Amino acid sequence: MKRPPFYKSVYYAFKGLFWMLKTERNFQLEVLALVINLFLMVYFQLNSTDAVLIFIVCFLVLIAEIINTAIEKICDFIEPHFNEKIGLIKDLAAASVVTATLLSLITGVLVYSKYVF
Repeated sequence: MKRPPFYKSVYYAFKGLFWMLKTERNFQLEVLALVINLFLMVYFQLNSTDAVLIFIVCFLVLIAEIINTAIEKICDFIEPHFNEKIGLIKDLAAASVVTATLLSLITGVLVYSKYVF
């Protein structure tokens, strides 16, 4: 099988990203959280290290959400009807998003508390 040219690979990646933005409510909320964090970074004038930490955890949540959605779509394609094993797989994928979100909340509290208090 012939590999697509690099520009097409990038196009398909952005196509997936825009699909997430258009269709996935949780992803939209997580992007909103990123925008709020961008505002807070400027408002509190975060140093480089703190800003990078916030960026890392924000994008980690977005990445986890994309992977979770991909796993859910694969599961729905393989087994469109309810199946306990498929349900567990989906729950585990969703747990990765929750774990990343908890990490980002903890990081946010630790970073921003230095600037607020």
